Amino acid sequence: MQKKVLIALDHSDPSRRALQYVIDMADAVPELHFVLYHVQPMISLFLQDEAKKSAAARKRLDGVFEKNNQAARRLLLDFSSEMTTRGIAADRIETRTQMRQHGYAKDIIEAAQHGRYDAIVVGRRRQSGLEKLYSGSVTADILEQAQVVPVWLVDGRPTGDILLAVDGSTASMRAVDHVGFMLSGNAKTRIILLHVVGSARNFCEVDLDASTGDELEAMVQRADQACIDRFYPQAVKKFESAGLQRGQIETMSVKGGRQVGKAIMEVAAKGTFGTIVVGRRGMDKSFFMGSVSRYVTNKLTDAALWLVP
Repeated sequence: MQKKVLIALDHSDPSRRALQYVIDMADAVPELHFVLYHVQPMISLFLQDEAKKSAAARKRLDGVFEKNNQAARRLLLDFSSEMTTRGIAADRIETRTQMRQHGYAKDIIEAAQHGRYDAIVVGRRRQSGLEKLYSGSVTADILEQAQVVPVWLVDGRPTGDILLAVDGSTASMRAVDHVGFMLSGNAKTRIILLHVVGSARNFCEVDLDASTGDELEAMVQRADQACIDRFYPQAVKKFESAGLQRGQIETMSVKGGRQVGKAIMEVAAKGTFGTIVVGRRGMDKSFFMGSVSRYVTNKLTDAALWLVP
């Protein structure tokens, strides 16, 4: 079954890293098709208004539009040529460009939703403290605002296996569905289902006394284990239905307490994982971008993060 990803591109190095990642993933994701997408700068509203009144202003507006359009076509041609040089068939590559309308992040998200793409691919842009404080990041906005289409965030040149963090929730099962669909027909890539054993304090913010805390901790861990024991067979069944082999799939549990994101990254650092997958919402219904995936995003190095709504 054909899969399509929208790769948000500009002239930056992070864009080139995002492109390299999807090229490298072409073997792991059978029937993967690529849409190279570039949002052009917005043309001045003043110039647009003047163009309605003056033929000379209209001519200048047309010139600016054509200049931006030509620059976009050259950029996309450069990227598509790089892909064909790397062995990607030309009929698997499309290019699209449009003038910025609502904002870079919103335009990219809307294009992905309207086109029913299976993922948005973006390169991670590292920012200094002042830049984070005083300027927004298109990549960060996409991560925060994409509520329908999964986002693949790429840092460095990731290679290796897939680490899929699960907690037994329906959000985790959607992440399993996404990985299973994208890798359907792949008989090689190894997938590790990672369960981080949490703490009772993940579910209760008030301070607990020793006796109550121990009792609640034991109860939570029993329920957590029962939940994940039910989850694993269902996840494996979905993978096998997608054509993956049982031998490709492994399970792992580690203790993480309240530092679930840190536990995920510690496992990732010790293994050969090029891709980390997390669901946007966890078992406790909290926003993943507010906790776990934000931690993973901040600590991501030479890996890709798949954030699945």
